[in-house]
Amino acid sequence: MRNTMDRYSRMVQFLKVLLPLAAILLLASVFLLSRSIETDVSVPFTAEAIDERLADQVVTMPDYKGVTRNGEEVRVEAIRAAQGTDRDMPTATEFHGTYNLHNGGVITLESNTGSIRPDKGTATFEGDVVILTADGIQVTTDLLNTSLDEIRGDTPGRVDGVGPIGEFTAGRMTFGTKKKDGPVHILFTDGVKLIYEPPKAER
Repeated sequence: MRNTMDRYSRMVQFLKVLLPLAAILLLASVFLLSRSIETDVSVPFTAEAIDERLADQVVTMPDYKGVTRNGEEVRVEAIRAAQGTDRDMPTATEFHGTYNLHNGGVITLESNTGSIRPDKGTATFEGDVVILTADGIQVTTDLLNTSLDEIRGDTPGRVDGVGPIGEFTAGRMTFGTKKKDGPVHILFTDGVKLIYEPPKAER
């Protein structure tokens, strides 16, 4: 019994020394770790960029996906978009849109800037607008108004284009379907000029 009491007393004395030492080591390690943490961390945005994003409510890589009344898929993307103000419309840079048609064809739309209004079912492409159809017609213009609810668009101003039939210019262009599930028709009006290039005969 005495031997057991002696072992217990020695164990208590040992723990009285060990536990304070362990506590000191833990505090020292915490202090050393705090000294090694890098506090001067660089952020990927400048202070001016952060202020601009907060003020303008900037959104990066916005991506709108929808379906027309006839079931065609519509997608509009951009690199950067700003919410806008009471006076200015919401705008986006490097605008890109696609219509996926029922027949498997695709119409692509690109521009420097643009705006999208899902509440009104519209999207506007502005500045170096490029329209590329599934049958190889490429049209450039300054402004293009499109619909998100159906395959439809129009350019209020001049267009320049190139396609299988040659090069052409027109004062205005519209495109869309005349009936549900019908083909997409492109109409050029207001002074159409065409430089016809007949297909070259094979030798």
